[in-house]
Amino acid sequence: MQFELDEDNALLKSSTQEFLEKESPLEKVRTVTEETPEGFSREVYAQLAELGYLGLTLPEKLGGAEAGPVGLAAVTHEMGRAAFPGPFLDWLLGAEMLSRLDGEQAATLLQEVIQGEKIVFLAQSETLTHPREPESSVRFSDGKVSGTKGPVAFGASADALLVTTREGLVLVPRPEAGWNTVSLDTFDHTQRFVQITLDAPGKLVSDQAIPQEVNLLGALGASALLLGLMERCLELAVNYLKEREAFGRTIGSFQALQHRAADMWIQTESSHAAVYRAAWALSEQLEEAPFLVAAAKAYSGDAAGFVCGETIQLFGGVGFTWEYDPHIYFKRVKTLQQLYGSTRNQLEMALRAKGL
Repeated sequence: MQFELDEDNALLKSSTQEFLEKESPLEKVRTVTEETPEGFSREVYAQLAELGYLGLTLPEKLGGAEAGPVGLAAVTHEMGRAAFPGPFLDWLLGAEMLSRLDGEQAATLLQEVIQGEKIVFLAQSETLTHPREPESSVRFSDGKVSGTKGPVAFGASADALLVTTREGLVLVPRPEAGWNTVSLDTFDHTQRFVQITLDAPGKLVSDQAIPQEVNLLGALGASALLLGLMERCLELAVNYLKEREAFGRTIGSFQALQHRAADMWIQTESSHAAVYRAAWALSEQLEEAPFLVAAAKAYSGDAAGFVCGETIQLFGGVGFTWEYDPHIYFKRVKTLQQLYGSTRNQLEMALRAKGL
């Protein structure tokens, strides 16, 4: 199934590609992720704020770009291709949640987030296996939040958290004390995950959990990131097959390797259709949108693992070495398979959406 972007979203996608090629080529990605504690460039994110990306999906009346789910997919698709570092999607989801809250504090904080002055992240997960447990172990009582959340991506950089508790959603500005972060070791060196133990003042801003539409945007954005990662890996693999020689000929001339590359292409194109169909359904607020988003996240997670894993295999012994690029994409894929609803959880959600 083929999906064509309209003129506005096509321009947004090409503009994002040009920006990332200039401001965040892979050489800079390596430097930022390997040599800086935060793992991303504040300067680049300030530029994103100036261009309106940090309010990408928000309505114009709130200072957003009103690009919608399709625009989100187009942008994160390109960010996946560039292995763009940092918490862009989490930053965006924080803004989305703030836009749904009443009160002057939330409105002020939202503008600071959109302008790149503050970072607010959602803190939902308490395990990777069940990221959206029906009852949180974190409590809110007497104006204070107590308990542990994690993993929280780039949580050490947050200025505030929107924390799910048994009593509802609580806004926790970062205090001088009562907010303890512990870095978590990860397979993906480009990520910065922390576990956050809270015993800090907060404000109950909603008696409900994170709305489904916010989590759907997170799953959609992650699906598009996975699409970009596998798409770039496929390009790296094909280029290598054209250049590497063995037995006096390029290895791309061997039929067995051609078949493997064809399988990678099929998985990538199928993911492309699944991701953009889900984005369109979400933008149109179709009843089947939750199913399509869950299916896109589950399928693209498995597909990206296959494509990026095959890329490393086709590169041979050097495929997983530090000097070559495939490992960067492969590791990011392994991380995204577990976040924004793991592949297993998304499959369960897709089945539930169909009444199974």
